[in-house]
Amino acid sequence: MKLAGLTLAYWSVLVAALLPIACAGLAKWGTFSTPRREGGYDNHEPRAWLARQTSWRARANAAQANSFEALPFFIGAVVIAHQLGAYQSRLDVLAFVFVVLRLLYIMMYVADMATARSIAWVLALAINIAILFA
Repeated sequence: MKLAGLTLAYWSVLVAALLPIACAGLAKWGTFSTPRREGGYDNHEPRAWLARQTSWRARANAAQANSFEALPFFIGAVVIAHQLGAYQSRLDVLAFVFVVLRLLYIMMYVADMATARSIAWVLALAINIAILFA
């Protein structure tokens, strides 16, 4: 399936590339209106501010880092599968499932569901390997 000249797998790459940005936004959510001196978001030193966060904000930031870490392998797997002529429907489904699993991973990370989060991570990794060999 193609939309605007891109396969669903390539659209999935775009969505996966935006997930870390969404995690960062989530970590900062609701803090922009609070003054810096009262613990609100500090755009002058954003990394130091994020490092001081706890609970779900810290987990959202950690999900951001992990989303960046997962991205190169996913992009590479999708590009390689396309170049090797993978069956497009299978590739599209696998890429879509990867993104869904990554979304679930992020939600479970923020919700502090550690075991379920780890299962989602392993499944997404397995799907990514399947994409590479599709």
